[in-house]
Amino acid sequence: MAERISHNVTPPDIGPDAHEELERLLQTLHEHGVLRFANDVVGANTEVAQVLVNGLGKPGTLNAIQNISIMGMMLSRIEPNDFYRVTFALRDALETISKHHPEEEDKGSPGVKGAYKMLHDEQLWHSIMPIIDGLKAFAERLDTPVDKPVTDYTGKPTSGP
Repeated sequence: MAERISHNVTPPDIGPDAHEELERLLQTLHEHGVLRFANDVVGANTEVAQVLVNGLGKPGTLNAIQNISIMGMMLSRIEPNDFYRVTFALRDALETISKHHPEEEDKGSPGVKGAYKMLHDEQLWHSIMPIIDGLKAFAERLDTPVDKPVTDYTGKPTSGP
């Protein structure tokens, strides 16, 4: 009987291998100055660190960082569906307000009779009541004193002064 011949098929070259891609990436980074910039940043690490520390230590920067974190905490409590509805309702309201030009209208003021009719307009009251309830909640929240926002958000006391 004949002996079996073993032959390993080598895959054809279909493109550059990982080493060639890495060399190409390195060359592109060099050509665009990214490597020089990275080397300069690493070489000047003490100066860069000093600039960052000086910039982050200012009261305005600390306030900005805290305000951004508070916005993040607030947004994390809003369901996406609710946020979508509110933002697009606000957009539609602003668009409607911007299209309103009272100088073009020739109606005049509604007078006592018109104001009386508005007081008995059920659709108007159904539209206004969520706004009034929102203003009440807004006013209540403004009257609530807050020592530290994180404590108010989490309900846990913070350590330190």
